[in-house]
Amino acid sequence: MQPTPPARLAELAQQVSDCRLCPRLVAWREQVARERRAAFAHERYWGRPLPGFGDPSARVLLLGLAPAAHGANRTGRMFTGDRSGDFLFAALWRTGFANQPRSRERNDGLTLSDAWVSAAVRCAPPANRPTPAERERCLPWSVAELELLSDVRVIVCLGAFAWDAALRLTAALAGTGDAPRRPRPRFGHGAELAGERHWLIGCYHPSQQNTFTGRLTEPMIDAVLERARSVAAGGR
Repeated sequence: MQPTPPARLAELAQQVSDCRLCPRLVAWREQVARERRAAFAHERYWGRPLPGFGDPSARVLLLGLAPAAHGANRTGRMFTGDRSGDFLFAALWRTGFANQPRSRERNDGLTLSDAWVSAAVRCAPPANRPTPAERERCLPWSVAELELLSDVRVIVCLGAFAWDAALRLTAALAGTGDAPRRPRPRFGHGAELAGERHWLIGCYHPSQQNTFTGRLTEPMIDAVLERARSVAAGGR
Protein backbone atom coordinates (compact mmCIF):
# COMPACT_ATOMS: atom_id res chain seq x y z
CA MET A 1 0.00 0.00 0.00
CA GLN A 2 1.33 3.43 -0.96
CA PRO A 3 1.69 6.01 1.85
CA THR A 4 -1.03 8.64 1.93
CA PRO A 5 -0.03 12.12 0.65
CA PRO A 6 0.21 13.61 4.19
CA ALA A 7 2.47 10.74 5.22
CA ARG A 8 4.61 11.20 2.14
CA LEU A 9 4.82 14.94 2.83
CA ALA A 10 5.96 14.12 6.37
CA GLU A 11 8.64 11.81 4.96
CA LEU A 12 9.79 14.55 2.60
CA ALA A 13 9.87 17.05 5.47
CA GLN A 14 12.23 14.77 7.38
CA GLN A 15 14.47 14.37 4.35
CA VAL A 16 14.59 18.14 3.81
CA SER A 17 15.42 18.72 7.48
CA ASP A 18 18.41 16.37 7.22
CA CYS A 19 19.90 18.00 4.10
CA ARG A 20 23.55 19.12 4.24
CA LEU A 21 24.27 19.67 0.55
CA CYS A 22 25.36 23.33 0.80
CA PRO A 23 28.43 23.77 3.06
CA ARG A 24 28.12 27.56 3.26
CA LEU A 25 24.48 27.40 4.31
CA VAL A 26 25.07 24.59 6.78
CA ALA A 27 27.86 26.56 8.43
CA TRP A 28 25.82 29.77 8.60
CA ARG A 29 22.54 28.33 9.87
CA GLU A 30 24.38 26.40 12.59
CA GLN A 31 26.51 29.40 13.58
CA VAL A 32 23.36 31.51 13.97
CA ALA A 33 21.80 28.76 16.07
CA ARG A 34 24.82 28.74 18.39
CA GLU A 35 25.36 32.51 18.57
CA ARG A 36 21.74 33.36 19.26
CA ARG A 37 20.40 36.90 19.17
CA ALA A 38 20.21 38.37 22.67
CA ALA A 39 16.40 38.58 22.56
CA PHE A 40 16.24 34.83 21.95
CA ALA A 41 19.24 33.73 23.99
CA HIS A 42 17.10 31.42 26.12
CA GLU A 43 15.59 29.63 23.10
CA ARG A 44 16.85 26.58 21.30
CA TYR A 45 17.13 27.38 17.59
CA TRP A 46 15.97 24.96 14.92
CA GLY A 47 19.17 25.54 12.89
CA ARG A 48 18.27 23.11 10.10
CA PRO A 49 16.64 23.27 6.64
CA LEU A 50 12.94 24.11 6.60
CA PRO A 51 10.24 22.00 4.94
CA GLY A 52 7.05 23.63 3.74
CA PHE A 53 3.85 23.41 5.75
CA GLY A 54 0.12 23.90 5.45
CA ASP A 55 -2.89 22.12 3.98
CA PRO A 56 -1.92 18.97 2.01
CA SER A 57 -4.98 19.60 -0.18
CA ALA A 58 -4.00 23.22 -0.85
CA ARG A 59 -4.76 24.78 -4.20
CA VAL A 60 -2.54 27.80 -3.46
CA LEU A 61 1.20 27.62 -2.79
CA LEU A 62 3.00 30.66 -1.36
CA LEU A 63 6.68 30.60 -2.30
CA GLY A 64 9.18 32.76 -0.43
CA LEU A 65 12.92 33.31 -0.77
CA ALA A 66 14.50 31.54 2.23
CA PRO A 67 14.08 31.22 6.01
CA ALA A 68 15.07 34.23 8.11
CA ALA A 69 18.10 33.66 10.31
CA HIS A 70 16.32 34.58 13.56
CA GLY A 71 12.81 33.80 12.33
CA ALA A 72 12.15 30.40 10.77
CA ASN A 73 15.74 29.27 11.40
CA ARG A 74 14.90 29.78 15.07
CA THR A 75 11.30 28.53 15.24
CA GLY A 76 11.44 25.69 12.72
CA ARG A 77 8.50 26.81 10.58
CA MET A 78 8.47 28.97 7.46
CA PHE A 79 7.79 32.69 8.08
CA THR A 80 7.15 32.00 11.78
CA GLY A 81 8.62 34.33 14.39
CA ASP A 82 9.52 37.47 12.41
CA ARG A 83 7.91 40.65 11.08
CA SER A 84 7.55 39.32 7.53
CA GLY A 85 5.59 36.39 8.90
CA ASP A 86 3.43 38.68 11.02
CA PHE A 87 2.42 40.58 7.88
CA LEU A 88 1.90 37.45 5.79
CA PHE A 89 -0.12 35.45 8.31
CA ALA A 90 -2.34 38.43 9.10
CA ALA A 91 -3.12 38.63 5.38
CA LEU A 92 -3.79 34.89 5.18
CA TRP A 93 -6.16 35.22 8.14
CA ARG A 94 -8.01 38.20 6.64
CA THR A 95 -8.52 36.31 3.39
CA GLY A 96 -9.63 33.05 5.02
CA PHE A 97 -6.49 30.96 4.46
CA ALA A 98 -5.43 30.88 8.14
CA ASN A 99 -7.27 30.35 11.43
CA GLN A 100 -5.37 33.07 13.30
CA PRO A 101 -3.62 36.33 12.37
CA ARG A 102 -0.23 35.70 13.97
CA SER A 103 2.31 32.92 14.34
CA ARG A 104 5.20 33.20 16.75
CA GLU A 105 6.21 29.56 17.32
CA ARG A 106 5.87 26.20 15.64
CA ASN A 107 3.23 24.78 18.01
CA ASP A 108 1.00 27.85 18.44
CA GLY A 109 -2.13 26.34 16.90
CA LEU A 110 -1.82 27.95 13.47
CA THR A 111 -3.50 25.96 10.70
CA LEU A 112 -3.80 26.84 7.04
CA SER A 113 -6.75 26.05 4.79
CA ASP A 114 -6.26 25.68 1.03
CA ALA A 115 -2.74 27.13 1.32
CA TRP A 116 0.80 25.77 1.61
CA VAL A 117 3.82 27.91 2.53
CA SER A 118 7.31 27.09 1.28
CA ALA A 119 10.52 28.73 0.03
CA ALA A 120 12.89 28.45 -2.91
CA VAL A 121 15.87 27.89 -0.58
CA ARG A 122 15.37 25.88 2.61
CA CYS A 123 18.27 27.18 4.74
CA ALA A 124 18.85 30.67 6.10
CA PRO A 125 21.54 32.27 3.89
CA PRO A 126 24.09 34.89 4.94
CA ALA A 127 22.76 38.40 4.24
CA ASN A 128 19.57 36.69 3.02
CA ARG A 129 21.30 36.08 -0.33
CA PRO A 130 21.58 32.48 -1.52
CA THR A 131 23.84 31.78 -4.48
CA PRO A 132 22.56 30.42 -7.80
CA ALA A 133 24.24 27.09 -7.02
CA GLU A 134 22.45 26.89 -3.65
CA ARG A 135 19.15 27.69 -5.33
CA GLU A 136 19.71 24.88 -7.83
CA ARG A 137 20.55 22.35 -5.11
CA CYS A 138 17.24 23.16 -3.43
CA LEU A 139 15.18 22.84 -6.59
CA PRO A 140 14.69 19.04 -6.34
CA TRP A 141 13.12 19.51 -2.90
CA SER A 142 10.59 21.94 -4.37
CA VAL A 143 9.89 19.60 -7.28
CA ALA A 144 9.27 16.68 -4.93
CA GLU A 145 7.06 18.83 -2.71
CA LEU A 146 4.92 20.17 -5.54
CA GLU A 147 4.52 16.71 -7.04
CA LEU A 148 2.96 15.62 -3.75
CA LEU A 149 0.78 18.74 -3.58
CA SER A 150 -1.25 17.58 -6.54
CA ASP A 151 -4.13 20.01 -5.94
CA VAL A 152 -1.98 23.15 -6.20
CA ARG A 153 -3.08 25.32 -9.13
CA VAL A 154 -1.64 28.73 -8.19
CA ILE A 155 1.84 29.70 -7.00
CA VAL A 156 2.03 33.10 -5.32
CA CYS A 157 5.64 34.23 -5.74
CA LEU A 158 6.77 36.45 -2.87
CA GLY A 159 9.42 38.54 -4.58
CA ALA A 160 11.50 38.35 -7.77
CA PHE A 161 13.74 35.56 -6.45
CA ALA A 162 10.70 33.36 -5.79
CA TRP A 163 9.27 34.26 -9.22
CA ASP A 164 12.44 33.07 -10.93
CA ALA A 165 12.50 29.94 -8.76
CA ALA A 166 8.88 29.20 -9.65
CA LEU A 167 9.69 29.50 -13.37
CA ARG A 168 12.46 26.93 -12.91
CA LEU A 169 10.23 24.76 -10.75
CA THR A 170 7.37 24.63 -13.24
CA ALA A 171 9.79 23.99 -16.11
CA ALA A 172 11.29 21.06 -14.20
CA LEU A 173 7.84 19.64 -13.47
CA ALA A 174 6.89 19.97 -17.14
CA GLY A 175 9.99 18.05 -18.16
CA THR A 176 11.48 20.94 -20.11
CA GLY A 177 14.54 21.31 -17.90
CA ASP A 178 15.07 23.66 -14.98
CA ALA A 179 15.80 26.80 -17.04
CA PRO A 180 12.95 29.33 -17.25
CA ARG A 181 11.40 30.15 -20.58
CA ARG A 182 12.88 32.81 -22.86
CA PRO A 183 12.19 35.65 -23.01
CA ARG A 184 11.93 35.49 -19.25
CA PRO A 185 8.50 36.65 -18.00
CA ARG A 186 9.07 39.74 -15.88
CA PHE A 187 8.23 39.83 -12.20
CA GLY A 188 5.97 42.53 -10.85
CA HIS A 189 3.39 42.91 -8.12
CA GLY A 190 0.21 41.45 -9.55
CA ALA A 191 2.00 39.97 -12.57
CA GLU A 192 0.40 36.75 -13.78
CA LEU A 193 1.60 33.89 -15.93
CA ALA A 194 -0.78 31.12 -16.94
CA GLY A 195 0.65 27.64 -17.37
CA GLU A 196 -0.90 24.35 -18.35
CA ARG A 197 -0.88 23.15 -14.75
CA HIS A 198 0.19 26.07 -12.54
CA TRP A 199 -0.70 29.77 -12.63
CA LEU A 200 1.95 32.15 -11.25
CA ILE A 201 1.05 35.40 -9.50
CA GLY A 202 3.68 37.90 -8.38
CA CYS A 203 3.58 39.68 -5.03
CA TYR A 204 6.12 41.96 -3.42
CA HIS A 205 7.88 40.16 -0.59
CA PRO A 206 6.45 41.04 2.86
CA SER A 207 9.86 42.20 4.09
CA GLN A 208 10.07 45.04 6.59
CA GLN A 209 11.68 47.18 3.90
CA ASN A 210 8.61 46.76 1.69
CA THR A 211 5.92 46.94 4.37
CA PHE A 212 7.41 49.82 6.40
CA THR A 213 7.86 51.97 3.28
CA GLY A 214 4.39 51.23 1.95
CA ARG A 215 5.64 49.48 -1.16
CA LEU A 216 3.48 46.55 -0.03
CA THR A 217 0.30 47.37 1.85
CA GLU A 218 -2.38 45.20 3.43
CA PRO A 219 -4.90 45.87 0.61
CA MET A 220 -2.23 44.99 -1.98
CA ILE A 221 -1.37 41.59 -0.52
CA ASP A 222 -5.03 40.85 0.24
CA ALA A 223 -5.91 41.50 -3.40
CA VAL A 224 -3.22 39.06 -4.57
CA LEU A 225 -4.47 36.35 -2.21
CA GLU A 226 -8.08 36.87 -3.25
CA ARG A 227 -7.01 36.69 -6.89
CA ALA A 228 -5.12 33.47 -6.16
CA ARG A 229 -8.24 31.95 -4.60
CA SER A 230 -10.33 32.95 -7.61
CA VAL A 231 -7.89 31.46 -10.12
CA ALA A 232 -7.51 28.28 -8.05
CA ALA A 233 -11.29 27.88 -8.06
CA GLY A 234 -11.34 28.07 -11.84
CA GLY A 235 -11.75 31.79 -12.32
CA ARG A 236 -9.83 33.69 -14.98
